[in-house]
Amino acid sequence: MIAEIVVAVTAFERRLLLERQKVGIAAAKAEGKYRGRVPTARRRFGEVLDLHRAGVRPDEIAAKLAISRSSVFRALREARTPGPAAPGM
Repeated sequence: MIAEIVVAVTAFERRLLLERQKVGIAAAKAEGKYRGRVPTARRRFGEVLDLHRAGVRPDEIAAKLAISRSSVFRALREARTPGPAAPGM
C-alpha cells in the first residue's frame, strides 16, 4: 500500500518535471537560444563519399574521420537513394 503511494507520488513529480522542462525549452526556442544538438557525422558525409570513391574501406573511413561505422554506412546508403540531400553535402 505504501509502496503504491510512493510510486504514485514519484510518477506525479516526474510529470511535473517534464512539463517544466517543456515550458523551459519552448521559452528558450522562442528566444532563439535552443537549437538542439548539432549533427556531427552528417557534416562529414561529403568527406565520407570522397574517401569511399578513393577506395578507402568503411572501417578505415570511420577511424580516419572519428565517426561510427554506422554513420559511414548511412552516408553511403543516403548517397545511393534519391531524395533530399543530407546537410553538409
